[in-house]
Amino acid sequence: MAAYLDNAATSFPKPSNVIESMTTFMALNGATSGRGAYQKALLSDQLVFQARSKIARFFNHSDPKTVVFTKNVTEAINIALKGFLKSGDQVITSSVEHNAVWRCLKMLEKNEGICINVVPADKNGQTTAESVEHALTSKTKLIIFNHASNVLGTIQPIQAIGEIANLRRIPLMVDTAQTAGHFPIDMLNSHIDILAFTGHKGLMGPMGVGGLVLSPDLNIEPLISGGTGGDSAYPYQPDYYPNHLEAGTLNVPGIVGLSSGIDFINETGLERIHSKIKMLYNYTVDQLNTIPSIELYGPIDAQKTVGVIPFNLKGYPPEEIAFYLDQQHHVMIRAGLHCAPSAHQLMGTIERGACRIGLGYYNSKEDIDQLVIGLRQYLKSKRVSSCI
Repeated sequence: MAAYLDNAATSFPKPSNVIESMTTFMALNGATSGRGAYQKALLSDQLVFQARSKIARFFNHSDPKTVVFTKNVTEAINIALKGFLKSGDQVITSSVEHNAVWRCLKMLEKNEGICINVVPADKNGQTTAESVEHALTSKTKLIIFNHASNVLGTIQPIQAIGEIANLRRIPLMVDTAQTAGHFPIDMLNSHIDILAFTGHKGLMGPMGVGGLVLSPDLNIEPLISGGTGGDSAYPYQPDYYPNHLEAGTLNVPGIVGLSSGIDFINETGLERIHSKIKMLYNYTVDQLNTIPSIELYGPIDAQKTVGVIPFNLKGYPPEEIAFYLDQQHHVMIRAGLHCAPSAHQLMGTIERGACRIGLGYYNSKEDIDQLVIGLRQYLKSKRVSSCI
């Protein structure tokens, strides 16, 4: 039996209602949204608007029209950062950002002359709201943080940061790639002005769909321009959301699947999902600690992390460990730098990387037992080979 433990990359398996809704749409409808007045096209419009409304409610946001769809969270982040920041602006960010944020900021620094202020974090990737406040200047135009690190799993104090940002009237942008669907997120209560999400992780949807949830008063210039299905005689990109940032044909099957993923979360209960992952996290840490030469990173506290556990076996390359687990024990984990070198700088693993377990709702204790057996067998095989 295969044990899939890479849910931090993409969730698997998908709920049956996600697959069924996408199949039904492709088989019985298949029409483009916003491009026709016939019945199938109008039904497609309705399905897309329903998805916007569900996402807005899910994040406690008041205006579905400012839910903008993209192909993934990386595109969403690029649209927001490149469309909002101007030359000379200062941005405050964390020490554990994914390259989706970090590379975008560095390109803007190189090409547009923005200033990046990286706030310090402890070895577990934890930042304090006080350090963010201390970093603010008169040139600060945006604060951008991931909600949780994709390497360390560390949950950042977004609500406290949001309160500071709100008092100073500085927009707060949050990358929720690791927390949406696993952890409650309230845009209003946390004073989040820009929320970037992806559909294929905790939200249980397919690959190829993500988006932004925006405060209506923000002015973000489009990254691309083109057809929106309306205002066709107007030579410029429309200035109203969502059309302002949505050029070209939407991924309606993906949006339908994402909508069904949110239905699954709402029906299952976000707290139930969160509680199960915390239980599995504690069980995994307990079992890993029985393995000789294990090195665990991060807070190692289910209250302070999402279901992400980075580890190494002292003296052994993480890529070799991951390959062995897959080939010999049908256990799937991630190895490397996970597109987040700054997190590995904090961990002290920038040269070798690390193994990463990504827990999901469909995982079980048996999956963890299978992993631990595989790790023990790997160490045993290395001891035997060293004696030959």
